[in-house]
Amino acid sequence: MAGTARILPAAAAALLLLLCIAGGARAANVTYDHRALVIDGVRRVLVSGSIHYPRSTPDMWPGLIQKAKDGGLDVIETYVFWDIHEPVRGQARTNTYIHHQFITHLAALSFFSAYDFEGRKDLAAFVKTVADAGLYVHLRIGPYVCAEWNYGGFPLWLHFIPGIKFRTDNEPFKAEMQRFTAKVVDTMKGAGLYASQGGPIILSQIENEYGNIDSAYGAPGKAYMRWAAGMAVSLDTGVPWVMCQQADAPDPLINTCNGFYCDQFTPNSAAKPKMWTENWSGWFLSFGGAVPYRPVEDLAFAVARFYQRGGTFQNYYMYHGGTNLDRSSGGPFIATSYDYDAPIDEYVDLFVTYDDDSGLVRQPKWGHLRDVHKAIKLCEPALIATDPSYTSLGPNVEAAVYKVGSVCAAFLANIDGQSDKTVTFNGKMYRLPAWSVSILPDCKNVVLNTAQINSQTTGSEMRYLESSNVASDGSFVTPELAVSDWSYAIEPVGITKDNALTKAGLMEQINTTADASDFLWYSTSITVKGDEPYLNGSQSNLAVNSLGHVLQVYINGKIAGSAQGSASSSLISWQKPIELVPGKNKIDLLSATVGLSNYGAFFDLVGAGITGPVKLSGLNGALDLSSAEWTYQIGLRGEDLHLYDPSEASPEWVSANAYPINHPLIWYKTKFTPPAGDDPVAIDFTGMGKGEAWVNGQSIGRYWPTNLAPQSGCVNSCNYRGAYSSSKCLKKCGQPSQTLYHVPRSFLQPGSNDLVLFEHFGGDPSKISFVMRQTGSVCAQVSEAHPAQIDSWSSQQPMQRYGPALRLECPKEGQVISSVKFASFGTPSGTCGSYSHGECSSTQALSIVQEACIGVSSCSVPVSSNYFGNPCTGVTKSLAVEAACS
Repeated sequence: MAGTARILPAAAAALLLLLCIAGGARAANVTYDHRALVIDGVRRVLVSGSIHYPRSTPDMWPGLIQKAKDGGLDVIETYVFWDIHEPVRGQARTNTYIHHQFITHLAALSFFSAYDFEGRKDLAAFVKTVADAGLYVHLRIGPYVCAEWNYGGFPLWLHFIPGIKFRTDNEPFKAEMQRFTAKVVDTMKGAGLYASQGGPIILSQIENEYGNIDSAYGAPGKAYMRWAAGMAVSLDTGVPWVMCQQADAPDPLINTCNGFYCDQFTPNSAAKPKMWTENWSGWFLSFGGAVPYRPVEDLAFAVARFYQRGGTFQNYYMYHGGTNLDRSSGGPFIATSYDYDAPIDEYVDLFVTYDDDSGLVRQPKWGHLRDVHKAIKLCEPALIATDPSYTSLGPNVEAAVYKVGSVCAAFLANIDGQSDKTVTFNGKMYRLPAWSVSILPDCKNVVLNTAQINSQTTGSEMRYLESSNVASDGSFVTPELAVSDWSYAIEPVGITKDNALTKAGLMEQINTTADASDFLWYSTSITVKGDEPYLNGSQSNLAVNSLGHVLQVYINGKIAGSAQGSASSSLISWQKPIELVPGKNKIDLLSATVGLSNYGAFFDLVGAGITGPVKLSGLNGALDLSSAEWTYQIGLRGEDLHLYDPSEASPEWVSANAYPINHPLIWYKTKFTPPAGDDPVAIDFTGMGKGEAWVNGQSIGRYWPTNLAPQSGCVNSCNYRGAYSSSKCLKKCGQPSQTLYHVPRSFLQPGSNDLVLFEHFGGDPSKISFVMRQTGSVCAQVSEAHPAQIDSWSSQQPMQRYGPALRLECPKEGQVISSVKFASFGTPSGTCGSYSHGECSSTQALSIVQEACIGVSSCSVPVSSNYFGNPCTGVTKSLAVEAACS
């Protein structure tokens, strides 16, 4: 053994050397100074974006990362999700639901855990995919991640370790945190993925936004924070560590900023660079909430202001949000879609975010931000050479100049949320729209203004697939989607399992289920003689109080009512008269969670379920059932029978011409043949109530199309000017928060596929629809006042020689522009799909654009009266075009 031990390191070193030669990998030295991260002695201006590996699938990763690179990103940032990598401490992966007492026993054991790094959980494969694209990685280990993820990313078994207290100076917690953090670091080192080994990881993060809540933990919280920093550094990754939102992060850790704006942020040391780890590109969606979005003009303004004010590392949270598959969403009440209004949307399309009802929402985020990144990179030689100097150009107008010798770059910012400004800088006049930044890579010529969008918008539509074989004229056709009849299985009410637990009093849900299932049954019974003081004749008023999140009440096997909490308050107070019969009466209460709390001080102690009181009352008295004997069942019978897994046959399924609809607690199953091609696929669950769906045994998440957003609070058009907040720009008020649910293509297989639903409230599965995401029109609108296209920039040939131009490009390889649906030069109005001519309009616009664009994959048209003629004088004109590709 001793001889072998001496040989293996040499063999490993030789193998590593061969790999480095073959792959071109070379160890990099990553440090920092007061201006920037320094890679191999060179300061770098870096643009980063968050993509969470488990919110997409491995087959999506290469395309996502390439689109991020094409969008001008240098770095991909991801959290590491402890709960998916170690679902049960000391136990291999299992699909069996495990009672919390067993988990408590496992937590007390000292043997090594079996980790899961397979499939969507293959962190090393994700990091390698980023490396293959030539990008860097920021690995945010946490291991607390927040992220609107269930329980903040912590595994539930952690809660049951004796004596544990989360995120404070507590030895059991610190031991587990260090063990997992070291496991992640060792896994990355073992794959040679740190920059110090020739890999792509240039940064790591420990803890997460702890400074927002550390005051609640007092002195032990501060001690824990310092311990976490020291523990991270001791792991010897060879790259810097950061702590976000931690103003007192100890050296050598870099404290960083999270928020909608971080231009005013200052690091806690003059020796540390100004870094922004979360620039929120939009906001998350909650069931029962309106859909938030962030105008790209404001996002671009925030980015440019950050680099103007001395920042050199900025990360979009999110760049691709993805999907909360399985039961991974937190909150509670976080929706299954984690689109986040990100530059790359949930369906991995650029430019657009789909609106379930209006059909198209135009978001040219990816293209405009790509141009912003190009403009900033043109300034990089100046940005890394010196510190900025600031000059006021008037009220709410500021110039920042980076100049060393002949190298010069400038940013002109108008931070007025109302008024445009005209200013003089270096003897030249510049017009600055309100709430915008102009970028001048040579301190003379504007290459980009954040409020003036040159990039195109690509319209996208969700096309509903026809499953009927009869056309509207009565003829027979081949259906686009073959769907078989539905089978069903009734989920029984109340206690049906042999391992049910009986105990006096009401038990909190999470401590009982350990989140092995969303569901917990509470069951008790009473005997009615007829003269009880809590009776009003044959009725009694039943009151149930719950910590949330969803409650259903069954009396003698029949549903008596339901209630639900919300993202703002999960508490439930339900009250209703119920009918009781002489003799024994059974009361079954079904409590359901919708994701566990993921943020705030002591969030891990936030409970759920029915904690009482539960009380029957009448005219002459009351009966408090809170301390009565209750029987508890964790999860559903169908879960134990794995009804969601089509590979396991079950006699529970009933196949019949008719099946129950609008029936609570029911499973449905059908087979379907998916549409051909690679267009994204989704299911519209309109017609269903609330539940979970599985495709070929893989969960696509919770669905809840009956949970509607409030009627008020939305805007028809959001003004990007002025400070943004998560409630400023909302849409879909009074409508379902989410009706479309993404089905990753990798979940589908050729031929027959299985779809299984568990319906909680009741619905009609015949009303659900399959839809495909397809590209529609390509549009752009550019004015005479816009800068030229950024790709025409040359420091030797000022851009004014080129002037503004409108550019269109078909989104898919092999497509050409087949028609021009609209073209107007003058004062057109509207948006893509609804443009209209203004009073001023060139009669030649359509023919000129058709000649320039039809039959080619891309075209560029000058926006100038010299090209179109001058239809009106004294007016700044624009060119608006909508075209189709095929």
